[in-house]
Amino acid sequence: MSVSSSPAFSSRVSASSSVFAASSPATAAPTQAELLDFARRTAADTELIAALPLDPQGRTWVRLAGPGGSEAWLIGWPPGTGTGWHDHAESVGAFVTAAGELRENALAARLPTDGWKTLELTDDVDRERRLPAGSGRAFGRHHVHEVLNESREVHAVSVHAYYPPLPRIRRYSRRGHVLRLEQVERPEDWQ
Repeated sequence: MSVSSSPAFSSRVSASSSVFAASSPATAAPTQAELLDFARRTAADTELIAALPLDPQGRTWVRLAGPGGSEAWLIGWPPGTGTGWHDHAESVGAFVTAAGELRENALAARLPTDGWKTLELTDDVDRERRLPAGSGRAFGRHHVHEVLNESREVHAVSVHAYYPPLPRIRRYSRRGHVLRLEQVERPEDWQ
């Protein structure tokens, strides 16, 4: 579920994120480290985090101005929600938990980028990270993962940044060691 920003929230987002956008030259693509730094500093903005409307039934999100032309999002996660397995195609990215705790399940394997529907994964490719408030990570292109709020009672909030702005998201299903490409989403599908 997407939320509309109130004027107060919009001005807070603009004021907060414009400081970060100014720190990177407009002509240089932000690095993974710069995206992670932006996400950490934004996640530490307690007023911004508290201003995100939270929905008990579904995720909420507000777009932020990221550094160097990146795409950034503030996301609210109700208890028990998650993304499902996906990647961000050619974009690099970073995210930081601002409130609550998230879990990331990821594949430590370089997958072919196109031309397949089903892959059998080898043993030992699964990685799990617990990301309490203040923790985060950066990742490279074609990083396959799922992000979950496993709490039964507490909302989580996180900040995400991607560069270049997301050209597509590929969604996967997973059964045991079998990963299957299910859907390819374009920006018009989530904005």
